[in-house]
Amino acid sequence: MFEMLGITPQALYSQLLVGLINGSFYAILSLGLAVIFGMLNIINFSHGAQYMMGAFIAWLGLTQVGGWIGSPDFQLNYWVVLLLAPLVVGAFGVVIERTMLARLYKLDHLYGLLLTFGIALIIEGLFRYFYGVSGQQYEIPEVLQGAINLGFMFLPKYRAWVIVASLTVCFTTWYVIERTKLGSYLRAGTENPRLVQAFGINVPLMITLTYGFGVALAAFAGVLAAPIFTVSPLMGADLLIVVFAVVVIGGMGSILGSIITGLALGLIEGLTKVFYSEASAVVVFVVMVIVLLVRPAGLFGRER
Repeated sequence: MFEMLGITPQALYSQLLVGLINGSFYAILSLGLAVIFGMLNIINFSHGAQYMMGAFIAWLGLTQVGGWIGSPDFQLNYWVVLLLAPLVVGAFGVVIERTMLARLYKLDHLYGLLLTFGIALIIEGLFRYFYGVSGQQYEIPEVLQGAINLGFMFLPKYRAWVIVASLTVCFTTWYVIERTKLGSYLRAGTENPRLVQAFGINVPLMITLTYGFGVALAAFAGVLAAPIFTVSPLMGADLLIVVFAVVVIGGMGSILGSIITGLALGLIEGLTKVFYSEASAVVVFVVMVIVLLVRPAGLFGRER
């Protein structure tokens, strides 16, 4: 059937794979945004810069850290950085939340948006100053090099790992927030912090750690992205606009909505590249407009 349209099955499957990989990044980044907005009511415009920081920490660990400590052969491998980068960027997020964002919770959303936008510009400016805008390459870990023969196409091992890792983190996060006692504390702390604090739960600490976790998700996605995309100071800014559209379509603050919408829009983007490639850059925004016209709260959001 597709041959009649001038499209080979291999081309279709390869674009669907690319779409699923992009969707995995959309899902994990929009999940971090949804967690932060759903629990803190803060629109985190620095999410793209924190994603970029994760990728740069991976690259610095592989290529620069040895020179810093006087041992040129020393490297932080991919698996170490995959755990280290979210911790470092998450700790950075905790400092930002305690020193700046904590003062804005009772004010309009616009103040938090402007603050995080300013933080994003500062971070991107610093990385541009020290490392330029040309971009850096990060080598795929040896164990994940090569491809798997699926019969109808070759699937690169690293891209398969990205899909599996993203889905695992996304659905584990959803389960913890929606199905465990910790998640119920988080949701209750958002809706009625005074009541939760009366039961002896440290709500400010819980909010701080929630923001740190949302930021850590962005850094985790950045490390996953480093071997696929060029590591550059602007890599997060380009992706953030699409991710915000994903969050709006799924419903602001909806955990499951952000995951499902991110994956679905990645696949839609991949299909659009096959049938009408010129529209692939805007199809996400076309879907967003249609959804907002039909359901302003988003597909999974709650009407207020």
